[in-house]
Amino acid sequence: MYLGLDIGTSGVKAMLVDEAFATVAVAQAPLTVSRPQPGWSEQDPQDWITACEAAISQIAAEHGAALAGLKAIGLSGHMHGATLLDAADKPLRPCIMWNDGRSGQQCLELEKRADFRGIGGNIVMAGFTAPKLLWVAENEPKIFEKTAKVLLPKDYVRLWLTGEHFAEMSDAAGTLWLDVAARKWSDALLAATGLTRDHMPALGEGADVAGMLRAELAEKWGVPRVPVAGGGGDNAATACGMGVTSPGTGFLSLGTSGVLFAVTDKFAPNTDEAVHAFCHAIPKTWHQMGVILSATDSLTWLSEISGRSPADLAGLLPPKIEAPSGIGFLPYLSGERTPHNNPDASGAFLGLRRVTGLPDLVKATMEGVAMAFADCVRALRLAGTEIDAAYAVGGGARSDQWLEIMAAVTGLTLLKPEDGDFGAAFVAAKLAVSCATGDFSEEVFAKPRVDREIVPDKELAKKYAEHYQFYRDSYPALAAWQGRA
Repeated sequence: MYLGLDIGTSGVKAMLVDEAFATVAVAQAPLTVSRPQPGWSEQDPQDWITACEAAISQIAAEHGAALAGLKAIGLSGHMHGATLLDAADKPLRPCIMWNDGRSGQQCLELEKRADFRGIGGNIVMAGFTAPKLLWVAENEPKIFEKTAKVLLPKDYVRLWLTGEHFAEMSDAAGTLWLDVAARKWSDALLAATGLTRDHMPALGEGADVAGMLRAELAEKWGVPRVPVAGGGGDNAATACGMGVTSPGTGFLSLGTSGVLFAVTDKFAPNTDEAVHAFCHAIPKTWHQMGVILSATDSLTWLSEISGRSPADLAGLLPPKIEAPSGIGFLPYLSGERTPHNNPDASGAFLGLRRVTGLPDLVKATMEGVAMAFADCVRALRLAGTEIDAAYAVGGGARSDQWLEIMAAVTGLTLLKPEDGDFGAAFVAAKLAVSCATGDFSEEVFAKPRVDREIVPDKELAKKYAEHYQFYRDSYPALAAWQGRA
């Protein structure tokens, strides 16, 4: 048996699988995000531990005999979070999350201090970990002075599991302190943030043994003291789950945030269009990503203000999409990364009329997210990465209408996998298998069977082409409103 733990933004998921990757048990526990000020996003690290304990204890109570055969544990989690610990490994403040935009000014300062783009492979953006630490240094200096270690969210959970400070390459690349080509911490980038290697955890690959399960927890759950794998950041883990481990393959994740992911066989930074260049969770492999910050979260926002569930809202669309809504929507509710690199970007509906109804707003919201993905396709191609097809994953991929819109707007052929779990918890379990066995073959990281292929509708694509140009023109036209919310 192998256990995968995924530390998501909205909850923790634990999945127990057998050696054939059949799901034996699944348990989940919710998490909440605190937004104490506009543009801020935080979580209490102890909440991750409480949620993990709840999920694993549920599996132990309901499937104790199966769990007793545990061989290894794998981890995945949301990236970029700044978890600051004191010398006793106690959190000094809430974790500053991936979608927190408070450190825009610090980004500008860091760009002047070191070659983050060349060494770290990315523009310094407010979502990354490094500018968050400079913000803490400038705004909470006493906390910064007490900081002994900085961990990413899943690595704080690992510390609880094993007592070890450890980070793997795919997640570490998202801190902006990693020399991404050399796959090691960069002294120059750390120094620019007032840190040293002493503040960093040990580094390894996704299937490396990152520590052994603490005896106390092993006894509590009735399992052996098994190895805990390095794991992967959520996007790299998802790629492994889809068998996206070699160049020429990619995936489109329509989750809380949105990701267009493509594998490369070398470090290939291109910051002009705010493309991310990171290490993959697989050794000697890298990847590029276009990232948007409000994908299904845009529909969640509309759900919250309309009082209708996201599923109810999606049900307001006709079975077949025939034409654009005629309304523009900029999905920059939490700022934006690719291609604008603007944490102060704000969302907008455009072209509203008295006759506009909720179904129109739902369709426009889905179209706006698709337009943002079209920006990502354009950015990756300008970075030298050709991508024509991608696996479609994430909660939003359950809507066939959204995928039809997405294909028509982006020009991508979208491959919808057959029913099955290809999420980060499942892949964390697969990385646990590789940790225990050393097997990186396609038997472990197999490509999923495709249930449906959504090819762009040529006529619909023509109709959306003009809509997309309007979308692109709207962002600079509304520049005066950015950051006013």
